[in-house]
This record gives sequence, structure tokens and C-alpha cells, in this order.
Amino acid sequence: MPPDVEAVAEQVFIALADPSRRALLAALAAHGPATATDLATRLPITRQAIAKHLALLADAGLVTAEPGERRRVRYRLRSTPMQVAQQFLAAMARDWDGPLAALGKHLDDLPDTPDPDTAPLDRRGSA
Repeated sequence: MPPDVEAVAEQVFIALADPSRRALLAALAAHGPATATDLATRLPITRQAIAKHLALLADAGLVTAEPGERRRVRYRLRSTPMQVAQQFLAAMARDWDGPLAALGKHLDDLPDTPDPDTAPLDRRGSA
């Protein structure tokens, strides 16, 4: 996998790790482009915290800043980095599908043996 794909995916995962940033992305997805002030009215986050989170989201390429009226900056979602992260995860899943299927087959082929921790007790109180 090309290193640039891994780098983009890493930045997306870092950005998505924070619930406040996920809430910002969800608000932008639901309501369209918005300023930090607009987002502060919708979310229980201070405007200053929103500005810091938006800067990180912009660094990850998940939002882009657009000049608005009266020098206000509006933020708009960008889907390309998310798509790159999805492709990264899909490639990893493909790498795991074979080994996980083989493990599942191996476990299915094992003879059934009772687990001593969960086996029912006989009348004498032993397994």
C-alpha cells in the first residue's frame, strides 16, 4: 500500500478519534457548510474549542475553509480523505479475510470438548 495512503488514513483516524470532532463532522454533514460560530450554537462545545478542532480537521483534509461574507470563514466537508481511509480499511480487511476464515474452519473442525469452567456440575459438585 502506498505510504501516502497510509499517511492520509492515519490523519483521518486521528481526527475521528475525538468525539467532539466526530460531532463537528456530523453537524457539517447534516446542515452543510457552517462557521465556527454557527457550529458553537449547535454543539455543546465552546467556539474556541471548535476552532481548534476545525484546524485539526482541516489539517487532515476532512474540511476545507472557504471565505464567507464579512470575513467569516465557512467550513465544508471533504470526502476524499474519508474515501482513502475506507480504501485502507478495505485492503486491511481483505488481508484478514483469508486467515480469519482459516481460523474459523480450524475451530469448527475441533472436536467438541466441554469447558471445565462452564461444564455443568454432577451430583457430587464436581465437573
